[in-house]
Amino acid sequence: MRKKVTIVGSGNVGATAAHWIASKELADVVLIDIIEGVPQGKGLDLLEAMPIEKRDSHIMGTNDYRDTAHSDIVVITAGIPRKPGMSRDDLLNTNHGIMRTVVGEVIKHSPKCIIIVVSNPLDAMAQAAFKLCGFPRERVIGMAGVLDSARFRAFIAEELKVSVENVTAFVLGGHGDTMVPLPRYSTVAGIPITELIEKSKLDALVQRTRDGGAEIVKYLKTGSAYYAPSAAATEMVEAILKDKKKILPCAAYLQGEYGISGLFVGVPCKLGAKGIEQIIEITLTPEEKVGLDKSAAAVKELCGVIGV
Repeated sequence: MRKKVTIVGSGNVGATAAHWIASKELADVVLIDIIEGVPQGKGLDLLEAMPIEKRDSHIMGTNDYRDTAHSDIVVITAGIPRKPGMSRDDLLNTNHGIMRTVVGEVIKHSPKCIIIVVSNPLDAMAQAAFKLCGFPRERVIGMAGVLDSARFRAFIAEELKVSVENVTAFVLGGHGDTMVPLPRYSTVAGIPITELIEKSKLDALVQRTRDGGAEIVKYLKTGSAYYAPSAAATEMVEAILKDKKKILPCAAYLQGEYGISGLFVGVPCKLGAKGIEQIIEITLTPEEKVGLDKSAAAVKELCGVIGV
């Protein structure tokens, strides 16, 4: 019996994640949205692409959570983007309300699933989902670090004119301005990038990584990134469904790791069939620890606004 993945939200991120997952033949996909017709249309379009791709994944779109029953993984992309004149608190409260509705339906129909949160503000929404669902922390994961690390890797590969396959990179902390890229733990074919890129250039790449989402929004003007975010969520889905024990930077609920408790913060996690199977603690320099603590404080502030 094939695995089943539900994607909540059929916008650009959700629909593109459905595309990646189906084209890799990882699972059957249910695309759900409150807007009538959109998930059905995109789901049917993807289903009709499968004979060309030679994939037997089944994709359907729906407005009814009963169609999502017994999902192995639920990827939550639902939420609204920040609009002109809208405060950060307005965005938080609106998306928290959406998360409350979504999570209620998810736990009713798929009580054994693993939840991957993609909705923004990422860390606060992951925390909200965790508190709402009552699942163990292993089964609620935020997607941020995979995306941020991929951006860092892309910029490093571009700078050094090497294959992206040679580049590994780690980005910790919250998803946003306070993220903590770690050049010391980033390598090209095992060589630390600190030996290959001069400090001023490396600092510029770190800053570009922090601004990665904003740079794309600036170009698009009326939208935000979706190819890389959806690919990042798909890498997490694949690691779980194939029980790969893959170490990826994810937003996880910390209980003392890195000296942080009771918050979702981006850290290296081993992903397998049970979700987060291990949180890996790496040694940070005092400067890196200050950066991570600052990032955690920013997440705590957002969580305080919505009372989670």
